[in-house]
Amino acid sequence: MKKVKFFHWKKCSTCRNAKAVLVDMGVELEERDFFQLPLSKEELLDILVGRSAGDIFSWNSPSFKKLGLARENLSDGDLIEMMLNEPRFIRRPLITVGNQLVVGLNKDGLTKLLA
Repeated sequence: MKKVKFFHWKKCSTCRNAKAVLVDMGVELEERDFFQLPLSKEELLDILVGRSAGDIFSWNSPSFKKLGLARENLSDGDLIEMMLNEPRFIRRPLITVGNQLVVGLNKDGLTKLLA
């Protein structure tokens, strides 16, 4: 059985749906509500290994839109700091097996990840 790290927010319906899919697949979940127990910078960087911070940034978040910032003006460092200060800026859930990552409820991605 593959061990899956599942980073989520308990109030998020997409997270609940993704968890149900994973449970149905029979995987062992190591869960973490990153609103209750925020990610450290090191943990966030571990999740991002080889990826841009923009890959897990919630560009459509109402909290981000309120800021009125232009995407192209933000560096990976800026995005990481923003996500550390405001968990709503992290797309969810984040699902990892080793260094493989699936963001959101992506059934095809999960199936490939767990094959």
